[in-house]
Amino acid sequence: MDNIVFATNNLHKLQEVRDILKGKYIVRSLDELGCHDDIPETADTLEGNALIKARYIYNKYHVFCFADDTGLEVEILDGAPGVYSARYAGEHCSPEDNRKKLLKALQDEPTPRKARFRTVIALIDQDGEHLFEGEVEGEITTEEVGSNGFGYDPIFKPQGYDVTFAQMSEEEKNKISHRGRAVAKLAKYFKV
Repeated sequence: MDNIVFATNNLHKLQEVRDILKGKYIVRSLDELGCHDDIPETADTLEGNALIKARYIYNKYHVFCFADDTGLEVEILDGAPGVYSARYAGEHCSPEDNRKKLLKALQDEPTPRKARFRTVIALIDQDGEHLFEGEVEGEITTEEVGSNGFGYDPIFKPQGYDVTFAQMSEEEKNKISHRGRAVAKLAKYFKV
């Protein structure tokens, strides 16, 4: 079984990826690698931030690795918060702060408030750099619903479903989520 480093310490993301790769790969976190560096995400695109993180780990530790960046893009807000999704309410904000700010920004907008989640994974291996993208269309709800998941999950309802990501089990969400779709492309590349 091969080892690969996922350039994250986000335990939710790590578990999602480990579940999707189903034990075919040993996916190690930055913490397990012994990396506690604060890797700046200074690009203005998801692709750019994913590549920054993957290149940093590859160049410093000389291991095959991948990194991701995810954004929630709301149509009526011209794609915001997008690349700034994790810090939408400020540099040291909580996911709850981000959700509250977004709901407030949309409070006078009619439903459906179209949005999409987009994840870009940057992989560096023996063959160079590769990008894998996954997205899921949906809408922003008028209030938080559900207690599973993380981030914007309680206010995002995927297209074709009557529940938010936060109302789904991890297994259900992984089958249709943006990260699940990007990781599926990564897994196909790995021939998992």
